[in-house]
Amino acid sequence: MQVLLPLRVSLRKTTASMPLLNTTRPPSESTTIKSEWEEERYTDGSKWRFLEHKGPVFAPPYEPLPDKVRFYYDGKPMKLSAPAEEVATFFSKMLDHEYTTKDIFRKNFFKDWRKEMTSEEKSKITDLNKCDFTEMNEYFKAQSEARKQMSKEEKQKIKEENERLVQEYGFCIMDNHKERIGNFRIEPPGLFRGRGDHPKMGMLKRRIRPEDIIINCSKDSKHPKPPPGTKWKEVRHDNKVTWLASWTENIQGSIKYIMLNPSSRIKGEKDWQKYETARRLKKCVDRIRTQYRDDWKSKEMRIRQRAVALYFIDKLALRAGNEKEEGETADTVGCCSLRVEHVKLYPKMDDQEYVVEFDFLGKDSIRYYNKIPVEKRVFKNLQLFLENKQPEDDLFDRLNTSILNKHLQELMDGLTAKVFRTYNASITLQQQLKELTCPDDSIPAKILSYNRANRAVAILCNHQRAPPKTFEKSMQNLQTKIEEKQNQLSAARKQLKVAKSDHKASHDDKSKKAVEVKRKAVQRIEEQLMKLQVQATDREENKQIALGTSKLNYLDPRISVAWCKKWGVGIEKIYNKTQREKFAWAIDMAEKDYEF
Repeated sequence: MQVLLPLRVSLRKTTASMPLLNTTRPPSESTTIKSEWEEERYTDGSKWRFLEHKGPVFAPPYEPLPDKVRFYYDGKPMKLSAPAEEVATFFSKMLDHEYTTKDIFRKNFFKDWRKEMTSEEKSKITDLNKCDFTEMNEYFKAQSEARKQMSKEEKQKIKEENERLVQEYGFCIMDNHKERIGNFRIEPPGLFRGRGDHPKMGMLKRRIRPEDIIINCSKDSKHPKPPPGTKWKEVRHDNKVTWLASWTENIQGSIKYIMLNPSSRIKGEKDWQKYETARRLKKCVDRIRTQYRDDWKSKEMRIRQRAVALYFIDKLALRAGNEKEEGETADTVGCCSLRVEHVKLYPKMDDQEYVVEFDFLGKDSIRYYNKIPVEKRVFKNLQLFLENKQPEDDLFDRLNTSILNKHLQELMDGLTAKVFRTYNASITLQQQLKELTCPDDSIPAKILSYNRANRAVAILCNHQRAPPKTFEKSMQNLQTKIEEKQNQLSAARKQLKVAKSDHKASHDDKSKKAVEVKRKAVQRIEEQLMKLQVQATDREENKQIALGTSKLNYLDPRISVAWCKKWGVGIEKIYNKTQREKFAWAIDMAEKDYEF
């Protein structure tokens, strides 16, 4: 099988000092990359030769509360030590959020909060239900309101200071390029929220200090200086990676990185390569599907299990189920780690035969629940896999992610479960856009079609979210606007009717002009009303679906850019500023006839 190696793609036109790679792309690839986007690539695994930056910006130190803002325990005011008070403020800021009503959140918070207390505080504060954070909460609400009421001059001063930090810390020099850094600010301490019903929600995210930070830069660069009186954990010079700084967070024990901005040359190249790999799968996916269908009949149980798992990864965009990170206790699973208790089989359900019910916690503790009809041989295999097993036993006991990934590599170079996910997401978007987009639709209606196509992908990938807290109120406000616009339209139509009647009686130019003015007013209000109605439909359909994840990570942006160019929809209507920066390579590259 021929392997097509992606070229190096740059997000900015090549400077005169950078040599061009004189390479012709294989004729099997339909997209032509302009030569000014191509740069010489390193062949030794290096990402850069020179890297210089200023290091991270740390969260500001804690400022104690004014004396008038008090914490109460069992109805009595109590002065807290600075460490205990700081952690208490994290909880107080979330009093209006449902998190603080959840038992696991409260339990984890209280346990970690007590670790920050003095011995005297620990002996007194023994019950979270007796703690009163109301004054703290009101203080921070007042501060928030004061920020909203700031003068233009005050806001401008803050804006200028932020811009100064961006100019000083927000860029690095990588080889001959000045690159934007993505997240040069260290996240401040706070309470871990997690997604879904995460078992660690409420735990304390500790303050990151210079001693926690590993700096990465080139030996011959001007090294970042730590804040006075501190030192870095380590300074290293690893040009096989692109991160600038790293540290280990205390909740999951995972490593966090300061990376280049998504719009950077290297990030753009990696993005492009990802989607080109998914496009290569398109060329051999029929062969792979034929093979795993044949493997359902294999005499070897391990091959049958592998084939059924691959079918679900392909059909349902399930994750493979990588091993958990060290310290992670959430009972989350993927396809390879499904247990007997996670599936139920129904020979017949709602006039459909061979239905499988899935119910498990996926990535970020998001529940995956789905009932789908499957092919008879898949159903029979699942019955076989379930025989003589207990609920806690593995469904695929002859399979793990390593075995699956090795097999996927044999099927196609670079193939992983995520490539299947990217392929199926992108091909679904393209197909849905073709089906849903009507040439005669208005721009708002076309955008609704786009969002519906995006939703189909989000549903496939199980990208759920809880309805926003403000959803009902915002929908009420929108409905009020719709009713007002309907009243305006009714009045405008009456005015048009009167104008037509006047013109019929007089037949002069003045009355004819009045009819035209009233007709345009009706047309304008009709368009405004339709836009509001489309917006209401879009919000309602989108309230429990997160569109952003698939848009950022799984959908080839060239599909969206080509759609925008073909139907005259502004790219800013589909992608926000950050997304446009991330996908600058696609915006420049994709023509209106692009096919994934």
